[in-house]
Amino acid sequence: MKSVDTNILVRLLTGDDPAQYRKARKLFESSNIFISDTVVLETEWVLRYAYSIHSKQICTAFRKLFGLSNVRLTNAMTVSQAITWHESGLDFADAMHLAASLDHDQICTFDIMFAKKARSLCDCKVTLI
Repeated sequence: MKSVDTNILVRLLTGDDPAQYRKARKLFESSNIFISDTVVLETEWVLRYAYSIHSKQICTAFRKLFGLSNVRLTNAMTVSQAITWHESGLDFADAMHLAASLDHDQICTFDIMFAKKARSLCDCKVTLI
């Protein structure tokens, strides 16, 4: 199994560098691929900020890519839940943090908007400190 860096996903999803796109596609077509949560998180940020790709397009691309039979994630359930919550309006990074915290007593934050939105999405106790 081969682990990939953010730049591989960005090339694959944007096709902005044709030569690197072909290499990334060939890698995904010929190998079992591992994608860490940190790479998922960074890829979303790069696509949104550097490429101005709309969050709905990113979520659709992620669902397709992460649904490939040869792709493994650190925690597919966490990423899937984060995508769903992001589609509901929660910032993607906040959604990843919340989804990763579901097995804990609470998640503490200074972010009022995160706390408000998170409380409407799940039973995880979100505490403003």
